[in-house]
Amino acid sequence: MSRRTLAGLSFAAALISLTACSAEDSAAKPEQPTQSSRPSPDAAIETPSVDSAQPSVDQPPELDGTETVAAEQGVTYGSRSIEFDKGKKGDALIIAVRCQGKGTIDVTVRPAEVLFPLHCLDDEVSTAYNQVGVSGVENEGTVSVEAPSTVRWSMTIGRGEPAAEDDPAPDDV
Repeated sequence: MSRRTLAGLSFAAALISLTACSAEDSAAKPEQPTQSSRPSPDAAIETPSVDSAQPSVDQPPELDGTETVAAEQGVTYGSRSIEFDKGKKGDALIIAVRCQGKGTIDVTVRPAEVLFPLHCLDDEVSTAYNQVGVSGVENEGTVSVEAPSTVRWSMTIGRGEPAAEDDPAPDDV
């Protein structure tokens, strides 16, 4: 081989190894963005609330992905009754209530005759999720809320698989 050919091959080999090194380096270092990350003047700017972790009573509570909504009631002052349709046999009835304002609301589920109170606070949103798995909850019915006018509340009624019962602890037997 001539010196010229040998030099050309050496140069090509060096170029290939440099390319391989630069490819590894570029994967390790992220590229700089080509666009500005500043919002445009027309973009809406959302201002977070003082306590963004706290849900709003204006929106009914959400159910989990395995449960279906049977009825919803948006923000309400005072007492009200909400009807719900018949469900599948074996499904539990879920009553999720959110409230704010000083006072106690009483929630009654008919025809199951289940009653539970929810203590509401002036400066805090309270949420209660109750699953009712007694006989008859698969039928249509009504959830009635008795609330003072000082309390704002919202509610979601849903249906879903009954929660698994915990086995009693050895001390409980």
